[in-house]
Amino acid sequence: MHEASVGLFVPYLRNLSALLDKGVAHAEARKFNPTVLLGMRLAPNMYDLAQQVGEACRHAVVAPALLAQCEPAALPALEHDMAGLQARIATSIEFIESLPRAEIDAAAERNVFFRLKNGTELPFTGRTLLLTFSVPQFFFHVTTAYDLLRHAGVELVKKDYLGRR
Repeated sequence: MHEASVGLFVPYLRNLSALLDKGVAHAEARKFNPTVLLGMRLAPNMYDLAQQVGEACRHAVVAPALLAQCEPAALPALEHDMAGLQARIATSIEFIESLPRAEIDAAAERNVFFRLKNGTELPFTGRTLLLTFSVPQFFFHVTTAYDLLRHAGVELVKKDYLGRR
């Protein structure tokens, strides 16, 4: 369970951070403010890049915290600036790496409740939380962030998404 959560989220959060760095480099090379990238969205009713990063971090923080029976780290209000997003990613990584491995590994059959932003609680076991909700949500938001940057002309390839293994 630890490997399927923390072990999965951490490297992809690092990859997401590197994607944002490439976005900044792209903007600087073309002499525009990188903040412009953060407002991009694929469709009018979708989250923008900043919100995609924010949601990826939220799922990476909340799921392992629920598995470890800990309160999730309180992430600061979402800022539409690259430094703020990088800090959010770093805080997320630091928090989930600090969670007790044994508690997470013991959580497969434990009942957990994921609270949506509107207050609705969704019931899961630890395993179903990861496999059917949090991991898919996390990758949806990371992939969408990659797609937004790629659509903006940032020179990215699959290896940037997957990381250097």
